[in-house]
Amino acid sequence: MSAHCQLTGRAPGFGNQISHSHRRTRRRFNPNIQTKRYWLPGENRFVRLRLSAKGVKTVDVIGIERAVARIRARGEKV
Repeated sequence: MSAHCQLTGRAPGFGNQISHSHRRTRRRFNPNIQTKRYWLPGENRFVRLRLSAKGVKTVDVIGIERAVARIRARGEKV
């Protein structure tokens, strides 16, 4: 699952592409996924996370230690 945020769990949404003639075809709305590298002082190493833009802001607010704890609580490997 490439378009998936490790912290918030955001995944692609699906809907319709509507043309000028109002024909409908299926389309995919991908979240804004960024790869960020953070220093994890508790483990004395860097971690590379795939986060949505909101996930990056969440890490800025709660800190990397709590963010990694949440990711691990969801069962993902960091």
